[in-house]
Amino acid sequence: MRVQHLRSEPARLGGMENAVSIDTTLDALRQGTLAGVRTLTLRAGLTEFPPEIFGLADTLEMLDLSGNALTSLPADLGRLRRLRVLFCSGNRFDRLPPSLGDCLALTQIGFRGVGLREVPTEALPPALRWLTLTDNWIEHLPDALGRRPALQKLMLAGNRLRNLPESLGGAASLELLRLSANAFDALPGWLPDLPNLAWLAWAGNPFDRAAARAPTTIAWDALELGAMLGEGASGQVHQAYWPAAGHDVALKLFKGTMTSDGLPEREMAALLAADAHPNLSSALGQVTDHPQQLSGLVMKKLPPHWRPLAGPPSLESCTRDVYDEATPLDPDAALRIIRGVGSATAHLHARGVSHGDLYAHNILWDGTAGDSVLTDFGAASFMPPGQAASLQRIEMRAWGLLLGELLDRCEATGGMARGLRAVQHACLQPNPSARPAMADALSSLQ
Repeated sequence: MRVQHLRSEPARLGGMENAVSIDTTLDALRQGTLAGVRTLTLRAGLTEFPPEIFGLADTLEMLDLSGNALTSLPADLGRLRRLRVLFCSGNRFDRLPPSLGDCLALTQIGFRGVGLREVPTEALPPALRWLTLTDNWIEHLPDALGRRPALQKLMLAGNRLRNLPESLGGAASLELLRLSANAFDALPGWLPDLPNLAWLAWAGNPFDRAAARAPTTIAWDALELGAMLGEGASGQVHQAYWPAAGHDVALKLFKGTMTSDGLPEREMAALLAADAHPNLSSALGQVTDHPQQLSGLVMKKLPPHWRPLAGPPSLESCTRDVYDEATPLDPDAALRIIRGVGSATAHLHARGVSHGDLYAHNILWDGTAGDSVLTDFGAASFMPPGQAASLQRIEMRAWGLLLGELLDRCEATGGMARGLRAVQHACLQPNPSARPAMADALSSLQ
């Protein structure tokens, strides 16, 4: 297993010029030397919003005030008429500032881990597309949330929600929803009917009672720790040597903190339930007796040259991965990847698990022939009894989107291309119940 992509909010808008780095000082802002910038990051222990920011109103599009000590924002924040992205995570807000709703260009808002308890209707800008409220104390969301037609991405893991506004049942643009680690006794009945929902996570709620199978245990002292391979939202991945098996392995040590997708312990449970599959980064065993009492999993180590199939979504793409357009994809390799990922997904579904994050950036591949594995179980969830079929149809849309992306990047022609496009379109039908099951879709690929 290799590094998982971080779920933290990006620091800047991709492709933007005149970006100001994290090293920008408050003095530079006050001296007026930042005129014309489009992005601004300020981490200076701020307790009040610097009024000098309004001097950038004609150009400022992204403002990152994360990691300060702010408790409020100005009532006239709407003066920042070009502001599209605002990050205030790690501050001290108990109420989402109502003045956000006056920022008519504002599409993305991030208030993670700030102590929020209240989300007033007035705080929701009309163009809202991406809202991150992870790791707060929210018990209720306003009905107006479902009346934001551009809403595509909604991150609500780690709150105290027992239900969602009924209006979200009409959120036709909603594609990604994180509900893990809340207080739901059941998923809303209308949720599987959302026409564009493709990535859903719900682990760690009261109705999530599924337990992992009894794992193979591997003592910490039985491993020889090597170099760190990478770090993701839920933990660190190290290379390790397992003398008893006689080969290198990957060792993931979990941080034990809330991620944007949910709880690390539920990720571990899903990985253990997944069992072995050639196209999955399945767990070989669970680590015991770690000196700092960290949880850990031993996993198969992939060849070092394997790489992610794509990069994670950008601020602009929101829910769509970013591919390297300069790297062509062979049609046979594309077909092998989509079959392998589909087989892995069917394997998970048969074990009552939804991956929840079926994306190209969570697929590692060999870069040539199409050998691949599906990784990153941070959003994986156990399907409640009686709801498996409807929840699997949500993930079929994610697989169909992936198929379409791969077809767009290779030169498949003739009958092969037409057949694959037909499968893609079947998986993307707006009526989820009309989508094929994974086994039927894979049969169609033959």
